[in-house]
Amino acid sequence: MRPIEKWKESVRERVYDLAFKPDGSQIIIAAGQRVLVCDAKDGTIIQPLKGHSDTVYCVAYARDGKRFASGSADKSIIIWTSKLEGILRYTHNDAIQCVGYNPITHQLASCSSGDFGLWSPEQKSVNKNKVSSRITCCGWTNDGQYLALGMMNGVVSIRNKNGEEKVKIERPGGSLSPVWSITWNPSRDEHYDTLAVADWGQKLSFYKLSGKQIGKDKTLNYDPCCVSYFSKGEYIVMGGSDKQVSLYTKDGVRLGTIGEHKAWVWTCRVKPDSNYVVCGCQDGTIFCYQLNFTTVHGLYKDCYAYRDSMTDVIVQHLITEQKLRIKCRELVKKIAIYKNRLAIQLPEKINICELSSDDFSTMEYRISKKICKKFECNLLVVCSQHIILCQEKRLQCLSFAGVKEKEWVMESMIRYIKVIGGPPGKEGLLVGLKNGAILKIFVDNPFPITLLKLSTSVRCLDMSASRKKLAVVDEHNTLLVYDINSKELLFQEPNANSVAWNTQCEDMLCFSGNGYLNIKASNFPVHQQKMQGFMVGYNGSKIFCLHVYSMSAVEVPQSAPMYQYLEKKMFKEAYQIACLGVTDSDWRDLATEALEGLDFETAKKAFIRIRDLRYLELISSIEERKKRGENDNELFLADVYAFQGKFREAAKLYKRTGHESKALSMYTDLRMFEYAKEFVGATDPKSSRLLITKQADWAKSSKEPRAAAEMYLSAGEHMKAIDIIGEHGWGDMLIEIARKLDKAERELLAKCALHFKRLKHHGYASETYSKMGDLKSLVQLHVETRHWEEAFSLVEKHPQFKYDVFVPYAQWLAENDRFEEAQKAFHKAGRQNEAVKVLEQLTHNAVVENRFNDAGYYYWMLSMQCLDIARESEEQRMEMLRKFERFQHLAELYYVYRSIQRYTDEPFSSHMPETLFNICRFLLNNLTKDVPPGISKVNTLYALAKQSRKLGAYKLARYSYEKLQELHIPSRFMQSIELGSLTIRSKPFHDSEDLIEGMMCYRCSTNNPLLNNQGSVCINCRQPFIYSASSYEVLPLVQFYLEEGISDEEALSLIDLEVPHTAEAEAGDYNVGSSDLQALRIDNGLDNSDDDPFTAKMSFEQGGSTFVPVKVSRSVLRSMSRRDVLIKRWPKPLKWEYFRSLLPDVSITMCPSCFKMFHSEDYELLVLQHSCCPYCRRPIDEPN
Repeated sequence: MRPIEKWKESVRERVYDLAFKPDGSQIIIAAGQRVLVCDAKDGTIIQPLKGHSDTVYCVAYARDGKRFASGSADKSIIIWTSKLEGILRYTHNDAIQCVGYNPITHQLASCSSGDFGLWSPEQKSVNKNKVSSRITCCGWTNDGQYLALGMMNGVVSIRNKNGEEKVKIERPGGSLSPVWSITWNPSRDEHYDTLAVADWGQKLSFYKLSGKQIGKDKTLNYDPCCVSYFSKGEYIVMGGSDKQVSLYTKDGVRLGTIGEHKAWVWTCRVKPDSNYVVCGCQDGTIFCYQLNFTTVHGLYKDCYAYRDSMTDVIVQHLITEQKLRIKCRELVKKIAIYKNRLAIQLPEKINICELSSDDFSTMEYRISKKICKKFECNLLVVCSQHIILCQEKRLQCLSFAGVKEKEWVMESMIRYIKVIGGPPGKEGLLVGLKNGAILKIFVDNPFPITLLKLSTSVRCLDMSASRKKLAVVDEHNTLLVYDINSKELLFQEPNANSVAWNTQCEDMLCFSGNGYLNIKASNFPVHQQKMQGFMVGYNGSKIFCLHVYSMSAVEVPQSAPMYQYLEKKMFKEAYQIACLGVTDSDWRDLATEALEGLDFETAKKAFIRIRDLRYLELISSIEERKKRGENDNELFLADVYAFQGKFREAAKLYKRTGHESKALSMYTDLRMFEYAKEFVGATDPKSSRLLITKQADWAKSSKEPRAAAEMYLSAGEHMKAIDIIGEHGWGDMLIEIARKLDKAERELLAKCALHFKRLKHHGYASETYSKMGDLKSLVQLHVETRHWEEAFSLVEKHPQFKYDVFVPYAQWLAENDRFEEAQKAFHKAGRQNEAVKVLEQLTHNAVVENRFNDAGYYYWMLSMQCLDIARESEEQRMEMLRKFERFQHLAELYYVYRSIQRYTDEPFSSHMPETLFNICRFLLNNLTKDVPPGISKVNTLYALAKQSRKLGAYKLARYSYEKLQELHIPSRFMQSIELGSLTIRSKPFHDSEDLIEGMMCYRCSTNNPLLNNQGSVCINCRQPFIYSASSYEVLPLVQFYLEEGISDEEALSLIDLEVPHTAEAEAGDYNVGSSDLQALRIDNGLDNSDDDPFTAKMSFEQGGSTFVPVKVSRSVLRSMSRRDVLIKRWPKPLKWEYFRSLLPDVSITMCPSCFKMFHSEDYELLVLQHSCCPYCRRPIDEPN
């Protein structure tokens, strides 16, 4: 701290108080009976203000700068404006001792010997409060909430804004230690309000707002008259009876004297927001001082120690930004740092501190030695075992015990000193003198070594890391660099104020000056960049810069010097520079340049830095090739160029070294086909085709398939082209290729056809297979695409594919639930077993689902299927014929049961009661012990009972109810059956005569019972009854058989030869339904049985238990009329069946497909309803 007296003014009257205007431009001074307004710059009096009639003791300026106040021994207060006009005056009962403005509300506190008043502009009167002792000083807190009053009796009273006492601080000296000056610390950074109290017990104390003392009393050795803080609260200024103005820390540690005077200092104030101090003395003199706080610091590599708040030392690691504060509680005069040592010079001693561990990151220092002596020195240096003190021309070397070991006396003033390292106890010092001499001194050597002698004074010095070069900055700000051994001047640069060699690189130094940072590498030009401050160190890529009071580490990329080395192809030196710190792009440039310069070692290191594996693999492969004996640098360079994308240069080098194939593969790998064609030229057609193929490969991989396909076609690679076109579904393009291909190129055509199939271009695929002549594939195509019509037309021309078409067709029909068509298709394909299986499954499903109409139809179909198999297969004939009989029987049972099921399960029936009655009887007569699945005996008997009762067959109804009692009856019928069983008993126990007559046998004229346990045969002659397939009435038909030796054809010709009787001709009414339907109508012409040879043949022996069939001879056949005979023309191996009608007026029609007999009227009605036979479902318009 160096005080400089800026101005001095004498007013010849005692100065009791002064105050700065808040903007610092004016000073208000209480001098005698006047208030003086002075210019703060030079102390000239602007205007004296007269208004008081006695000595002015105090002045104060409001924080807003609009008004100030003065208090006088005349007991009055005057308020003045900033324009120096008095605007208000008020009085107390005693002399005014002090005044103070509230910093927030601008309320004025005025204190006298017996009371204090509070006045604000918005109130008319002054609030006054009595006190027990004379008030000597006052001060408001920063927030304006509290007012502290210092009194003659040693008490500090803290009051609120209304004047009420909140805290009372009683000083130990009492009235012997009157409080003479108090002030609050203005700092906003403190955690609490701090009150500084100075009393005439010669003590300085600090208190919190609560009244609690902070620390201990500080002894002053004089009576303080005034205490004042700097604007930010970091220092205190005090003056008093010692006739000095002294500077203290905010904690009360004395730092030094600002100025010495001839009389008591009654007042001192600090200019707002500056380091100017103004004080007023008892003899009327006013002084203004400027305080310069010098930087006290030390640097070793990246560890920086500096003074803070005058009494603390902060050690900062410039790279990690770690900081450590060492509190010394005394003025720090000098700091030196070296390795793990830190020396701190205090007023009465030097503390030697040591790092508690070798690890700089811990940053913990402990005091290892103390040299308790007062030293005066200009410069301080610490070594590992010594302290070096520099005082003008003299250098003294002291041990840590304070013993002087050596002393060197120079011929001139020492301007610069620096430790340049060395073993412990033998360190070297670099010393620069005012006369230009530069010396090297070793701590253990009494004789200095002169390195150089300059003509001008030395300002700054540094030695390179290898001790070979010396950089000097002289007093003309010129940088000079010398070779130490030869004393030769290597170069010089202007505009330098400091210099430092890079501690990690021998050839690099930096210097600062004129707001620029300059970096110089070797003999290359200087690289400049803007930087404010003073450069003090250069470590790697970090430059340590001191700007005003703060030290910072600036990261400087070493790009410029690195590029300078690269230009000279000095790759190893460039790599060393890069290691100090350059950007990633700089590393890449270094790596690339080194690679092109074939310095593979440097390139490898650089590429490792940027983790470029691609280039590292290239270098590794080149190194391997070198080991194998390859030494063609041009070829290596060609590989490098290819890697860097300099393809044309690479191709030229490949050509020059005779490796044209490498150039070609490079171009094709990179898809640079135009360059490749240019490189190959038009001379080599084989290479050209290869190029086109590779270009097509690339086009394919780069998702340009159309271009790829066209290229493959032009290169003759048809298969690859077809694959691409097929994958992308370009059918038109593909058919063009297929049409151009020769039919001999079957593989390519087959591939085309495959793609057409996949793309569902059925027509194109068909065309392609036709061109190939591959009929089997064509059939498969039609089948797979379900184009059955084309398949069938193909089968007509080529029957060998019948199996290949009809089997899949049948399966497809079956999958689509068209089972009947499927069965027919299997049948057409000759797959009888599959056809039977399908039908069996259909039948089973129909039974399970109670579709008895379908079940009957499917059983009929099954029987006909079995008949087909029996006809074709000799081995299976007997079994199939048995199945035929069984299925025919089941078909009829299910066919009739459907009507019963509909009657019992549905609310309405379409059948007449007689029809249902006949159906029930027919079913019960034909049911064996094993009732087919789905057919319910309960339903049948229940229907029969109901219909019997309706038709008057009470006996049969009663029989039916009795039979039902033996069976398990569903609950839905239970009530109806029980009721019917009871009510039927009220009816007569016989059946209607009409019903019994309807059961007459047309052969033997016997009336049969309504129910016959022998089946549907006559109980007398055993002749089977022939039923109508619609009403199930017994038809007037008798089956007859041919005698041995008569064939069906002969029998047919004999019947057709009949000679018509006259009566028949007159009365015959012959009726044929259609060319296919056999229908006959027999008139009344046969009333005389004796005339008919057939009637004679029907006679038989009564009472026989075996059935005797009617057999006819040729003569009988000849006598029969064609109109009387119905023939069931069964296909082989079955025989035809012949039936003769015995009633002339009954018209009967037989279905030519299933051979079921119907009353003609019923048949015609049913055919109209269903458009087909109700039994076999043969469409009426289908040819037989």
